[in-house]
Amino acid sequence: MRTILAAVSALGLAAGAMAQTPPPVLGLKTQAEPYATASVVNHPKTIGWPDGRKPVAPRGYEVIKFAGGLDYPRQALLLPNGDMLVAEARTKPKLDAEPDVQRGQALSKTTGFSANRITLLRDADRDGVAEQRFVLIDGLNQPFGMQYANGRLYVANTDGVVSVPFSPGQTRVTATPQPLVSLPAGGYNNHWTRNLLLSPDARTLYVSVGSASNVGEHGMDEEKRRAAILAIDLRSGRERLYASGLRNPVGMAWAPGSNTLWAAVNERDQLGDDIAPDYLVGVRDGGFYGWPYSYYGKQDPRHANTRRELLATTSLPDVAVGPHAAALGVAFAKGTSAAQQVAYVARHGSRNRSAFIGYVVLAVPFANGRPTAAPQPFLTGFVANEKSGEVYGRPVSVQTRDDGAIFVVDDAGDTVWLVRRTA
Repeated sequence: MRTILAAVSALGLAAGAMAQTPPPVLGLKTQAEPYATASVVNHPKTIGWPDGRKPVAPRGYEVIKFAGGLDYPRQALLLPNGDMLVAEARTKPKLDAEPDVQRGQALSKTTGFSANRITLLRDADRDGVAEQRFVLIDGLNQPFGMQYANGRLYVANTDGVVSVPFSPGQTRVTATPQPLVSLPAGGYNNHWTRNLLLSPDARTLYVSVGSASNVGEHGMDEEKRRAAILAIDLRSGRERLYASGLRNPVGMAWAPGSNTLWAAVNERDQLGDDIAPDYLVGVRDGGFYGWPYSYYGKQDPRHANTRRELLATTSLPDVAVGPHAAALGVAFAKGTSAAQQVAYVARHGSRNRSAFIGYVVLAVPFANGRPTAAPQPFLTGFVANEKSGEVYGRPVSVQTRDDGAIFVVDDAGDTVWLVRRTA
């Protein structure tokens, strides 16, 4: 753990000073004014990883291609026996989309044929490379989040959560998936992803559901049970709204030794380059986080005269991770003390900014369940050429293992990377 913190410190010594008197929102600089810059469309062009090239980790770490040749992997789940499950799925093409949107989707590989399956990866000899792979389940509907508990595997399709009987060690599931709860399908941009997180006692399943729009432009009736985290009681099947006003809360994780659910959240588009920063937040049960009416305590000008009274009860983010960076995944380092923790945040990169941002995994120092310093780059090297807009891949989610290993799912690069200490 000291190695992790040393690496973070070496990448940004100023972060240590911020831990003494942290601002209300760590990592948030002076906020720009809406429309200070024009809203732009800046799609990356994915070129793939050439032989011999891989992401760059801090000194003291090595990066290994755990598995390549996947078909747009999105989310991973580590099983108790060491196997890894990977959900492979793409955005469905929108034939009525604007030509620029269609072009951008093609460049970034986000749309097209969707594998709609879960693949099992096995590193039987524990050398850091998965030498075996199996199609565990196929025929799904844009699967993303997965969780395992009590002999069942839970999978979040875009239109609902299903479960199947499963035991670690299995390489094929033939049982028909049973529906647990239906969900509103699709969504603005890539907001079709539905992630899952089990409570520590495995009694409650939390489901993240992104918004159907940028800022509620289709009306709020369209946003029911969206821009939210839902909580499902697995014994009764009852559902309740856990938190709302979260535009696209994809990543979810528990801070070690605490009962706080942390989420990585995508903020809104079309207000300019620097509005509004995506964020990491410790989600409060029953909390409201502003979308679509406000961001970081400021009223959105597109809702200037709408629900202004909500500002008084709106919770603020804890850590800003960059505007339009597309923060999608979060995981905490395992095997750490309460006083020395790190959260890893995968920034997928976004199209709504004139200069590239994202395309990196950040490290956020924590202590006793709370962030203590601004985020710093941890895994870099995804951008091939910023001027031409070329990227090798795009980090989308993160998983961590008890031995300190970090797995980074790179969807556009069709790869899962393993990052581990060398000493």
